Amino acid sequence: MTPPVENGVNASVSNRSNGVNGSHKRPIYIAGCSGGVYDRKRAIADMAKNEPHVDVITGDWMSECNMTLRGADKRDKLANKQLSAVGAAYEPYFLEEIDPAIPWLAKNNTKVCVNAGASDVQGLAEAVKKLIVKHGVDLKVAYVDGDDCTDAVLDLYKKGENFPNLPAGKNIQDWGFEPICAQCYLGGTGIAACFAAGADIVLCGRVADASPTVGAAMWHHGWTRENNYQELAGALMVGHVIECSTYATGGYYSGFKDLGVKDTDMGYPIAALEYNGEAVFTMEKGRHGLVSVATIASQLLYEIQGPYYYNSDVTAQIENVKLEQVGENAVRISGVQGLPAPPTTKVGITAKGGYQAEFHFFLTGLDIEEKAKMVERQTLAAMGDHAKKFTCLKFQVAGTVPQDPHSQDAATVDMRIFAQTRDPDLLSAGAMVDSDRGSFARFCIENLLQGYPGSTMAPDMRQAMGRPFFEYWVSLMPQTFVHETAHLPDGTVIDIPPPRLTKEYDFNQPSYNTANPIDLSSFGPTTRAPLGYVVMGRSGDKSSNANLGLFVRHQDEYDWLRSLLSVERLRELLGKDDKGKNIDRCEMPNILAVHFLLRDHLDRGFNATSGYDSLGKNLCEYIRCRYVNIPNKFLERGRI
Repeated sequence: MTPPVENGVNASVSNRSNGVNGSHKRPIYIAGCSGGVYDRKRAIADMAKNEPHVDVITGDWMSECNMTLRGADKRDKLANKQLSAVGAAYEPYFLEEIDPAIPWLAKNNTKVCVNAGASDVQGLAEAVKKLIVKHGVDLKVAYVDGDDCTDAVLDLYKKGENFPNLPAGKNIQDWGFEPICAQCYLGGTGIAACFAAGADIVLCGRVADASPTVGAAMWHHGWTRENNYQELAGALMVGHVIECSTYATGGYYSGFKDLGVKDTDMGYPIAALEYNGEAVFTMEKGRHGLVSVATIASQLLYEIQGPYYYNSDVTAQIENVKLEQVGENAVRISGVQGLPAPPTTKVGITAKGGYQAEFHFFLTGLDIEEKAKMVERQTLAAMGDHAKKFTCLKFQVAGTVPQDPHSQDAATVDMRIFAQTRDPDLLSAGAMVDSDRGSFARFCIENLLQGYPGSTMAPDMRQAMGRPFFEYWVSLMPQTFVHETAHLPDGTVIDIPPPRLTKEYDFNQPSYNTANPIDLSSFGPTTRAPLGYVVMGRSGDKSSNANLGLFVRHQDEYDWLRSLLSVERLRELLGKDDKGKNIDRCEMPNILAVHFLLRDHLDRGFNATSGYDSLGKNLCEYIRCRYVNIPNKFLERGRI
């Protein structure tokens, strides 16, 4: 008989455990072996083979990109009753990774939980079962479903629900696009129920990135949403750190030069998650990379929104989070405060945005600004009234030419003309050869012989032909509208109810400049230099929001950093990139960090953005290269 969901996590305990339901059990060892669809193929198999102490291997496969792609594809299939060109609505690359791992998972009793199911988690479960049969082992598969909330969202939308978007608070009725599908973020309770029922492999769709870790810990330690806020909040942040795999062990790390040339095979992170929600991070043995306070702090600051980190099961308050180096490649995390989950969960709503294309010119040498303006004038003149048909049209120059460049490549910059429209003919190849109809590519290319000195276009014209893109609207919906189910290995299907106890939170997170700024002159003589000489950090995206976390290595440097980096000073550092929109700020003193959330900074987010930094990942590196007055005593310690 299947136990109740909330208590189901206590009904089955890993045979590696030495206690049950709240006793001081040994830690559960959880590895993060995928941070995205295209992470390295070796990860799951090597972890299962070489790290037999690992209890659960997790992986994150979902992003705004494949959520929109797979979700829209699923709706097309349902509407047309046939396969689309995209193929399966789950992530087929996962099968390539799990296949060689299966014998080792069986041999070492290692479990797996991933969110690679995308919009067809049942289909992925069936495909994985076939691989298990091929290998002749006995592994049980379960899956969690219910993240596709399209019917509920469309019904609420038709009834006038506002669905205010998280970046700017605008109502969905002002979006200008018609929703076609929606996926919400699920928690870890369904995952825990699957493990409790004997599953070896648990497959999910859009569970939150950290939910596989939360669910595995709930199962192992016997935690429930009602009784273990503190422990679950710790597990949530542990999951956040390992969800992006090698981002925690030296990937995308400001101090990457410390790695030398040992950066071609970084190890994947492993968390020993204890009964109280604290954990120690380590990594695969014998691999490149680094686990330090700085690498873990970098990932901790990635894609957060502020002091509160929300999940369907729990809320973590992280202002007082603490990191401590406890050994070589070993860091302990503590100080996370647990609070009830919000009554809502995040939902991503997809619409068809239209078509987009881009055209590239190469500009070399002197007078780059004047040459770029010439391209823009000529192109707009060629477009004439057609220019009004573009919903987005931008002329952008990437790079600058140094004085007395040492090569022609160094003296060359890229000029990008980016266009979006709802008129597919305007971006079609057919219109390219029909001068009466006109097309984006033709408008760009026909001025080549009357163009700027050295006028040269990129030879590959494929980007100039239109391709569909999606618009993505991120909002909140009540958890009571979510119908989450756990499909257990024996075929039983159980409902996963929303949490009974929740807490309302303000729509906007707390924001403040530092309470007691220190006079910057008290730090002594300064030299004007890039901020990144002494400051590390990380940035990322959540829809059109960009987050930016900056931190230093010493306490006196933190007093300087928090006093220097007000919201107003960040706007100065952004320069022309300051959008004039709201910027939230908070501090995390135990990790010497100042965090900013730049609202609506990224032009609609990854799927539709016209910017180069489509994922917000380079925002941090831009700010780090900006010049400020740095105390000489900090510079004397050596630049990062």
